[in-house]
Amino acid sequence: MPLIYKICPRAPWQEAEAEGIFRGAAIDLSDGYIHFSTAAQAIETAARHFAGIDDLLLVAVDADSLGPALRYEPSRGGDLFPHLYGTLPLSAVRSVDPLPIGPDGRHVFPVTVFPASIEEGAKA
Repeated sequence: MPLIYKICPRAPWQEAEAEGIFRGAAIDLSDGYIHFSTAAQAIETAARHFAGIDDLLLVAVDADSLGPALRYEPSRGGDLFPHLYGTLPLSAVRSVDPLPIGPDGRHVFPVTVFPASIEEGAKA
């Protein structure tokens, strides 16, 4: 089961939990699809698009459960990023973890999801 990750402000995620489905954050609604990152992309995504933003969540999603609505499309530097053309059923979510800002100003990813070696490699 490959996992993909959504970095999401807490408020829209809480709305999704109340509704039972995630329709997307503001940027997703604007672009017409829900933005995700692979494990290898998530740390850089946080640094580029969420720098200094607190009260975020890291949502891990089972990519296989999303079917053909999930497409991997070229983006930053030609990397293929997962984009979901549709809503995210909460049944596909495997974990939701806080994504706090550490003393160095970078987001602190859960060690259970991202081993320190991956995080340290992203800082280099």
